Amino acid sequence: MDPVRNPYAPGAGQRPPELAGRDRELQQFEVVLERVARGRPERSMVLTGLRGVGKTVLLNTFKSMAMQRLWGTGKIEARPDQSIRRPVAAAMHMAIRELAPRHRAPERIEEFLGVLKAFAMRDPAAAKGTSHWSPGIDVPAARGRADSGDLEIDLTELFVDAAGVATDLGVGIALFIDEMQDVQAPDVSALCAACHELSQSGGPLIVVGAGLPHLPSVLSASKSYSERLFRYARIDRLDRDAADLALIVPAGREDVEFTPDALDALYEAADGYPYFVQAYGKVAWDLAPRSPITAEDIKVSAPEAEEELAVGFFGSRYERATPAERDYMHAMAQLGDDPVPTAEVAEALGRKPSSLSPARDSLIKKGLIYSAERGVIGFTVPHFGRFLRAQPV
Repeated sequence: MDPVRNPYAPGAGQRPPELAGRDRELQQFEVVLERVARGRPERSMVLTGLRGVGKTVLLNTFKSMAMQRLWGTGKIEARPDQSIRRPVAAAMHMAIRELAPRHRAPERIEEFLGVLKAFAMRDPAAAKGTSHWSPGIDVPAARGRADSGDLEIDLTELFVDAAGVATDLGVGIALFIDEMQDVQAPDVSALCAACHELSQSGGPLIVVGAGLPHLPSVLSASKSYSERLFRYARIDRLDRDAADLALIVPAGREDVEFTPDALDALYEAADGYPYFVQAYGKVAWDLAPRSPITAEDIKVSAPEAEEELAVGFFGSRYERATPAERDYMHAMAQLGDDPVPTAEVAEALGRKPSSLSPARDSLIKKGLIYSAERGVIGFTVPHFGRFLRAQPV
C-alpha cells in the first residue's frame, strides 16, 4: 500500500475525504440559506457535540456553502480570555470586503466601514495608554453609531447596518463562531441580543456557532429566549453505514477495498467517531501490505493508531491538567464513560464536593470536562475515560 496515496486525513478541523453521515445538517443549512435569500425569517444556528465529531468541519462546509451563494462570510474562534469585539470586527470586515466589489453605491460601503471602524476602536477593556486598534480601514470612524462602548448596543447596531448592505445586494451575511462556549458571559448576552433584533427585523444576517454539548445551557443562562433564538443541531458519532462510507468511498477512488471483517473491526475500534475513523483508517492503510485491507491488518495497525491517539489526541489534553485536576478526572473515569454526578466523584475521592469545586471549574475552563446538567459532569473528549484508566494514577 502506497502511503503517498493514503486518502485519510485525521486533523483538527480538517475535512475528511468523504463527509459521510451529515446530510441532515447540510440540508438544514441549505434551507436556512434559501429562506434568508427569500427574505423569510430564519433563526441562527448552533452545532453542539463532543470533540472529534466534526463540528469545525461542518462549520467550514457551511461557510463554503454560503460563499457559493455569494454571501459575505467571516469566521472567528472564541477564546475565554478575549472579548469578541475585535475578532467580530475583523470577521465583519472580511464579509463586507467580499460584498463591496458588487455593490453599486461605494458611499454605502464607506458608510458601513466607518461604523465598523468605530465599533472596532471602541474597546473599553483596552489598557490605558495603548493606541486604539484599527482594522486597516481607510475611512473616518463614524460617530454616534456602534461606538457607545456597550457591546450589546454596539453589536446590534453593527449587525443591523451590515444586514442593510447585504439587503442592497439581495444576499446575506453569515458570521461563524467556533468554540462558542468560550465566549465570555457578557459577550454571549450581547450576541443573543443582536441576533434577537435581527430575527425581529428580518435582516439577512445569521450567526452560526459550534461548541461543546453544554453550549445551549450557556446561551440560555444569558438570555431566557435563546432556546427560541437558535436552531440547535446535536452532532454525534456516525452510524455504521456512514462510518463504512467514510472509509470505503475514499479507498475506492484509489482502487482499494476493505473486507467486511475489516470494516467490523474498524467500527468497533473507532466507535463511529469521525476523528477516530480517520485515525484508524490512516494507519491501517499505511501498514496493510495490499488490497483488500483485512481484519488481520486492522489487528496489526490498531496499537499504532491507539499510540498516536494517546500522544496527540488524549495526551496533549491530559498534560494541561494539574495533579489535582488529574486526580479528579481519574475519579470520573473510574465511574464510567458516561456523564457522572459530581457528588459521586467527591465520594470516590473521599472529599467534600465544595472542596473540589476549584479543580472542577478549572477543568471546565480548560475544555476537558463539561457540565451536562446541574450536578453532572462528563468528558468533552470521547473515550477519554478509557485512556485515563490505562494511565497510572
